[in-house]
Amino acid sequence: MLSSGPRWLGGDDLKLFCLRAGNESFERVASYGLTANLTVYLVKRFHVQQVAAANIVNIFSGTTNFAPLVGAFGMVILTLTAVIPQLRPPSCSTAAEQVGGCIGPSHVQLAVLFLSLALLIVGSGGVRPCSLPFGVDQFSRDTEQGRRGLNSFFNWYYCTSTVAVVVAMTAVVYVQDSISWPLGFSIPTGLMLLSIALFFAGVRYYVYVPPEGSVFSGIAQVFVAAVRKRNLPLPAPDDAAAQEKLLFNNTGRKNARAMNLPLTLQFRCLNRAAIICEGEVKEDGGAANTWRLCSVQQIEEVKCLIRIVPVWASGIICFLALTQQWTFAVLQSLTMDRHLGRSFQIPPGSIPIIALVALALFIPVYDRLLVPVARRITGIDSGITLLQRQGTGMVIGVASMAVAGIVEKKRRDSALAHGGVFSPLSAMLLAPQLCLVGVAEAFNAVGQIEFYNRQFPEHMQTLAGSLFYCTLAGANYLSAVLIAVVQKRTSWLDNNLNQGRVDYYYYIIGVLGAINFLYFLVCAHYYRYKGTPEAAASDKDGHGGAAEGSNSTV
Repeated sequence: MLSSGPRWLGGDDLKLFCLRAGNESFERVASYGLTANLTVYLVKRFHVQQVAAANIVNIFSGTTNFAPLVGAFGMVILTLTAVIPQLRPPSCSTAAEQVGGCIGPSHVQLAVLFLSLALLIVGSGGVRPCSLPFGVDQFSRDTEQGRRGLNSFFNWYYCTSTVAVVVAMTAVVYVQDSISWPLGFSIPTGLMLLSIALFFAGVRYYVYVPPEGSVFSGIAQVFVAAVRKRNLPLPAPDDAAAQEKLLFNNTGRKNARAMNLPLTLQFRCLNRAAIICEGEVKEDGGAANTWRLCSVQQIEEVKCLIRIVPVWASGIICFLALTQQWTFAVLQSLTMDRHLGRSFQIPPGSIPIIALVALALFIPVYDRLLVPVARRITGIDSGITLLQRQGTGMVIGVASMAVAGIVEKKRRDSALAHGGVFSPLSAMLLAPQLCLVGVAEAFNAVGQIEFYNRQFPEHMQTLAGSLFYCTLAGANYLSAVLIAVVQKRTSWLDNNLNQGRVDYYYYIIGVLGAINFLYFLVCAHYYRYKGTPEAAASDKDGHGGAAEGSNSTV
């Protein structure tokens, strides 16, 4: 039975971390071990056209990020498509593949494939948004030990996740490409089953924080109450402190970990939801009808969400550049020389690992070298604010698309000059753009995760975890839509990359990223950090606390 008492991470911290890290790591190895090479699997074994395969992967990745046990069934079914010949099209020679003579999948085979992907979506969608906030719940923020443990948890969470993805994109992908697809799919399936076993093995160690009601109904109550009282005048309309004393502020919650948020005048129309009318307060001080009277705390939590949404939207287009490493970078590598030395050939699905290695190497450099230097200059504990960190990632993401366009033109020209099929250029030519993608992710992705976890109200932490994956999902879906539009309106995205102009496609994404960065600057300028008093006006620590300032600067 999950513990709901006040026990916090103590004597069992090593066991708990190992169980959570093991569960999370094996889930990442399993899911990425299946999906990292999915583009190649669809092209090589299901004989799906390259652009269609890219769209399938985009839609699958997006839906996975929107949506543990069910996912294991999806892995089993996907593994069966590689093991049982009747569940996939017949094998095809390289010569027939080049001229488009391969037999495509039947309706039944496609149905089995998509069923496996659908179950994977449900499984991964259940784990990813809940894993980080569940880990955060294991720590007390009221003790020095708990705060130190929480900071270490964030670091190790990023570390174990990155290592897991690297293992998936090297060892597992190598087995799939060079040894056997059935064995390559069986390994992630087995690891997912081990992940489930590890999770249940740690049940008696976990701390369970009881839910406090529906997050979404609480949000709706604020808007409904504000609309009902839209004609009532606000007391002390220009003085937030005086106004707060005259409004209802009994939350009725028992969670001592929640930050008490001061009333702000931003979005002041919502403050009317806390105006007390006759008969709306019970004898015990609670609201008689929560759809007519809301607390100041509840209103400010909704304001936090409203402020975050525009910033969140900017992350979607930023990740549009980052998602290309999983599709077109892999397809580009199929037409390049992937040899390292005389005998070893890099699997195409492992090419994006360059970005992950760059990310894993850059984070310690950023944390140990760049942050101390920036701290001395800015006086901010984190070196730069979380919004500044995200904006830096956006700029680097735009640069990565510019480099990608230049490299693709060079690759295409080389392929056309050598018969129009393969380019003798090394696939390592893709490394600069992928390194930039990794550094951009280190700035923007990690910045987003920390931003959401610090800026969301405490009882909305699961929603905060989901929001980052919704960013990834939105980027994947937007990529699929953009591919469809570009393919319909132009000839840039041909099934034969050498006949298309993928470099133009990269430039479009770069231009969209530049426009998005300007939009982000506007959002950041007007953003007010959670818990900021109405009179404050300057950033102090970069952590989103009360001292961080009423407006952000990027």
